[in-house]
Order: sequence, then structure tokens, then C-alpha cells
Amino acid sequence: MERVTILPKWAPKQHIRITGPVRSDLKTKRLIPRLQPGDIAVLAHEDIDEMAARGLIQAKVSAVVNTRCSITARYPNRGPLLLLQAGIPLLDMTDLGDDERPDLLDFVQDGDPMTILDRSLYVCDRYVGQAEILTKREIVLRTAIAKQNAAKELENFLENTLQHANKEKSFFLGSLPTLKLRTAIEGKHVLVVVRGSTYQADLRTISHYIKEQKPVLIGVDGGADALLQAGFQPDLIIGDMDSISDHALKSGGELIVHAYLDGRAPGWARIQKLGLHAHKYPAPGTSEDIAMLIAHEAGAELIVAVGTHTHMIDFLEKGRRGMASTLLTRLRVGPKLVDAKGVSQLYQQRMSWTALVCVVLASMLPVAVLAAVNPIIRNILRIIYWQMRLAFS
Repeated sequence: MERVTILPKWAPKQHIRITGPVRSDLKTKRLIPRLQPGDIAVLAHEDIDEMAARGLIQAKVSAVVNTRCSITARYPNRGPLLLLQAGIPLLDMTDLGDDERPDLLDFVQDGDPMTILDRSLYVCDRYVGQAEILTKREIVLRTAIAKQNAAKELENFLENTLQHANKEKSFFLGSLPTLKLRTAIEGKHVLVVVRGSTYQADLRTISHYIKEQKPVLIGVDGGADALLQAGFQPDLIIGDMDSISDHALKSGGELIVHAYLDGRAPGWARIQKLGLHAHKYPAPGTSEDIAMLIAHEAGAELIVAVGTHTHMIDFLEKGRRGMASTLLTRLRVGPKLVDAKGVSQLYQQRMSWTALVCVVLASMLPVAVLAAVNPIIRNILRIIYWQMRLAFS
């Protein structure tokens, strides 16, 4: 329910006015599951990515206030435009030149009433600062600049990838850690689901494949929630365990916590707190890479990947400046891997006019047969016919 704030008489002339309770967090992926419709999301997310924007849109927030720059023009990030296209105002806090003023995230609490009046922000009736209202024109201009910067960003990305690949190659080319899994993988198809762009549509598109082939289902962090939402039970859940719900963790899938090479695993404490059993897998790279490697080493016949990160924008939006581990993983897995990301855009089933006519004729055939053998039906159809003639004559 909208909460009204009493504003001072000197408040500037309004262009927009939005009121609602605040929900805030330094990490957007922790914030999104807590959001309620009508909330004002306060976050610290430089270059808002596509998946974060879609999460905010699905949460039906009334506005987004970012204490960082939503689009720096370093690369063409897709999040800000998606928010505006969904009708959600996006505001970036501006520097007031006051070193004593704390960051907005330092003092707002969940549930505090906030009012956005033009460019001015008020929390609990108190003026807290100015913000820039991002427009579609501004985002288009910054995106054009970002595209001009893409060549330099790609050069940096490649250099970072090659440097890390040289450091990590000994792990990916050597003997990998082994796990005693209760989930049988050898000789089977394996589906690895990552909550990346188009993952929902892709899952719907290959749902028949899942039902027919019954592959081993691996959810990578939030990919386990994606499988459950699509009506499938994950067999394995792999990741840092920082973007997955408690419900998914307790769903019965075998758990593997991705750890650093030195054995530290930030997600391990959460597993222990929930009283769950899990394996620990120390490895560099991303959790989706580890999922493919585990499936490959366990003897999977085919590995199908949905929602994985495959290109520079994907990785930059994920906060990674290179893709060394992904490159090395795909070299090791080789032809076993089928990337189904974006398959929904490749194949969209449409009914042709010929098929539609056939369906209509087929549906009329039983009526015609029934009318031919039943005099009551013939009389009813005759009455309808004459009524139609009278109505249109």
C-alpha cells in the first residue's frame, strides 16, 4: 500500500512524484528476492545488467534509485533501457559535494517511507539528496558512446582472458578433483541450467526434450530455482549458493559448493546453517564451468547448456573482465557440449493458415456426422440457419 510523506513547503516543482517503502541492499541479487510490488529499490549497482533489470521488473517495483552509475558507457549494458521500457523510473544519485553526507544505503532501512519529487529524494520526511532521472534519450546517447568504446574494451577483455588462461591452464588440463556422487551421470544426457538471458524461454522450448530424454538436471545457483519454477526437479545443485533460495536448497538435489583453490567456500556456512549435506569442489572459474566439468568427468554422453555466459557483454555484466575458465572448460569438454542458449529465438512454433483450416475442418466433421444421423440435431441446425438469415436480411 502506498505510504504518503508530508513534504516541506519549499519542495521544488514536481515532474514526477512516487511514494513507497524502501528496500535496499549493496547486492542486487540479494535485494530482488525481498522486493514487494510498489517498493522503491535502492541499490549500489554500477552498469545495471539485463538479469538484474528483469528481476526488478518481475518484482514490480515502483522506482529504482541507484547510488552508483547505472550506465557508465564503458560497454553497452542492457539493464537501464529494459527498466524504462517497462515503465519503471530509474534515478542515479548525484554528488552534492558534501563529504559529510553518508551514502544513502548507510542510513535507509527496509520499510522507510520514501518520496521522489522531481529530482529530490525524501526519506521519513527528511531531504536526503538529489538524483538524476535517466531518460531514454540519455541512455541511447550513452549506449552509442559505449559502442564506440567496445573495441578498446574487447582488447582489454582478450588480454585478461589470455593472462588468466595461462595461469589456470594447469588446473583445467590436469587431473580434476573427483567426487563420490549418488547421482548417476555416466552414459546419460546432462542439462546444465544457468539463470542467464533467455533462460526461461529456452527451458520452455526444450521442455519436450527434458520429458522425453530425462537428462540429469543440474541447476547452477539460481538455475535450480529456474528448474523448479519450470516444473522440474534438479538432481544436482552447484554454485556459490549466494543467489539461490532456501526452498531450492532443500528441494532434495545433491549439493556441491564451489570453493576457491585454497579450500575457502563462502557458501559453505549457509549450507551448514540449513543443516544440509554437501560436497565441496575447489576450482578456479565460474560455477557453470564447474558444472560442465563435473558432468564431463562423470562420463556424460551429452551436455546441454541453457542460460550460460558466452560472450564479452555476458561476462562484463556478470562482473568478470575475462573468460579464461570458460574458454578452457569448453576446450576440455569438446563436442559433448551443446549450447542451447537462445534456442527459443531460433525456433518459435507458429501455426500456419493451412494447419488452422485443417483444425477447423476436423472439428466440424464430428458435428456433420452427428447431424446426419440425428434428426433433433438437424432441426436445431435448421433453426439456427433461418435465424441467421433473418438477422442479416
